Amino acid sequence: MKGLSPRTTGGQSATAAERVVAVLGYHKIGQPPEEWWSWQYVPGDVFAAQIELLRGDGWEPIGAERFIAGLRAPQQLPPRSFLITFDDAYRSLRDDALDCLKGLGLPAVVFAPTRFVGGWNEFDHDVEPREEICDWSTLGELARQGVSIQSHGVSHRALSTLSPPDQERETTASKRTLEERLGSPVRLFAYPYGDPGDEEQLSGVLRRAGYEAAFGYGGGALRLPADNPYLLPRLAMGPDTDIPEELGL
Repeated sequence: MKGLSPRTTGGQSATAAERVVAVLGYHKIGQPPEEWWSWQYVPGDVFAAQIELLRGDGWEPIGAERFIAGLRAPQQLPPRSFLITFDDAYRSLRDDALDCLKGLGLPAVVFAPTRFVGGWNEFDHDVEPREEICDWSTLGELARQGVSIQSHGVSHRALSTLSPPDQERETTASKRTLEERLGSPVRLFAYPYGDPGDEEQLSGVLRRAGYEAAFGYGGGALRLPADNPYLLPRLAMGPDTDIPEELGL
């Protein structure tokens, strides 16, 4: 099989100094309830196969701290690496994903919406089955197991629908709450629904709040150095995501 090579842009190949990161965006690991079908569920064996596909082709796993350092100094990263992220902090991460992550020796990032910690996914109850979200104790357990807990806002509302003051509250309050409850720095943000709103305005909001980077979706692999660290792409991961196609053969 041909290797997974970074997608070229504008007909130009990656330079020797450039670094490429595949940021994988997952939601739920496991099987949906019998009466539902949802693309957001990735069975455990499929998840493991997706990761092994990347590792077998020479992509190296990195965690949050190394990723952040690589934003400032890309040469510190391997030429091709990948970062595993999960949105919404579902309890299935502990029940179905943590053993797989530990078994494969993989770090990961979880983006938690603070209003729903210890509750369920009320924000998409009309389109997704009910799923329990980690409580603070479980988030602490994940953190102790090498999972970095970062911000997904407070209320999981699309930021483009909010006023500037509400955008400020969503970003600052979620960061403060996570840091106070878990005792570790929060430096990354994931836009709910991948919606960055006014990109220039929100870059300023996030910078003032103390974030160093933020993720949406789309765009294939991330090429470093990044033009805007507050508008970074992720690959939306489902059970049938064609990773070679998404990264470009």
